[in-house]
Amino acid sequence: MRTLNQNILFNATGVKQVEEGKKEKLIALLVILPGILSVFIFFYIFSGWNFIISLTDWEGFIPSYNIIGLKNYIQLFQDPLFWTSLKNNILLIVLFVPGVMIIGLCMAVLLDQRVRAEGIFRTIYLLPFSLSFVVTATLWSWMYSPRVGTINFILGKLGLTSLRKGWITDPNMVMYCIIIALIWQFAGYSCIIFLAGIRSIPHSQTAAAMVDGASNFTIYWRIILPQIKASFITAFIIFMCFALKAFDFIWVLNRGGPGYSAHILGVTMYKETFSFDKFAYGATYSTIILLLSLLIVVPFLFRIYKEK
Repeated sequence: MRTLNQNILFNATGVKQVEEGKKEKLIALLVILPGILSVFIFFYIFSGWNFIISLTDWEGFIPSYNIIGLKNYIQLFQDPLFWTSLKNNILLIVLFVPGVMIIGLCMAVLLDQRVRAEGIFRTIYLLPFSLSFVVTATLWSWMYSPRVGTINFILGKLGLTSLRKGWITDPNMVMYCIIIALIWQFAGYSCIIFLAGIRSIPHSQTAAAMVDGASNFTIYWRIILPQIKASFITAFIIFMCFALKAFDFIWVLNRGGPGYSAHILGVTMYKETFSFDKFAYGATYSTIILLLSLLIVVPFLFRIYKEK
């Protein structure tokens, strides 16, 4: 009789656990459902709609859904402005992404030395990223101004007038000036990403290495850096995607000028769409930007999924 009662109690407990498990799964589904629907609607459906628009001849404010196939894409690849914009985007990626990651890593290592008032330094580092791109672009446009800019003013006061330049009015220098400004704005964010990765490593590992007589450089190079691969991947994906779709900072700074010297794909897409009313051609640019972003993100996501 006791065994029978135990079996009944066990079965009842099992049924209750199953029901609770189903209830928890249902609650979890209801919580994430709005996010899933938002991503599906605002990314997949709108991206698909954008691709359909790129296959039409829509120009002007009156929509046209006359399908013309890949004509816009053929025109795009024959357009010298597209290749100029792509070249500037590649330059932005090659210099901005490694630059902001290296500086952010160095800042994180410095903060990891348990300096006094660490919270104040973290706030100072992250402050530029907390500002709007419109604000920072306006700030840097004042600093880069050839006549009344802060940089040229300081150089003049130091007697280095030969180094005064038209920073964002010189076609050969404007992209480098933009990259420096963007590194300044994103360095603090990069620092926080790497600092979080460093602080996630158990202190016992570094303490053991210190007992064995390892130097700080050896500890970071041999122990810490190999274990923050996830931070490197996260930072790389974020900054690569930003470099591909950067728009607002450059647009506020100098509208992508002088001429087309600072045009990247995002700036050219905006001008083609809203300045020249070529909505289908602008949709073609945005589709190319999306494809380039996927080419960057998908291999890393596939590698992370494979490692798991």
